[in-house]
Amino acid sequence: MKAEPPADIDASIAGAAPEVRPILERIRRTIRDAAPEATETISYRMPTFIQGGVLIHFAAFKNHIGVYPPVSGDAELQAALAPFANEKGNLRFPLDRPIPYDLIARIVKHKLEQNLAKAAKGRSRRT
Repeated sequence: MKAEPPADIDASIAGAAPEVRPILERIRRTIRDAAPEATETISYRMPTFIQGGVLIHFAAFKNHIGVYPPVSGDAELQAALAPFANEKGNLRFPLDRPIPYDLIARIVKHKLEQNLAKAAKGRSRRT
């Protein structure tokens, strides 16, 4: 029998291992600082931030923090993230190394720009 998904990000973080909770809280603050108008939700059983579409999903695993979806459209950012990318492009930040919060902020800002540009493009087609 599968466990119920967490009701919200607070519940998701509370359900994580005690030593990982401060990391998840800091990731949450990092995302909130980068996209203050984003909405928090749970999607795919993971904490998710949405603004004009998904900005980022993140979750704690046994040995890493997973970040989704893959980043595209910014070669410099993709190069900076390359050491953390797995075969599908999703990111794994190992728990035995410092978490690159600055890169997480860059991911969120980049995805926000992409989402807002896509939304603006859609609006211009309708007018």
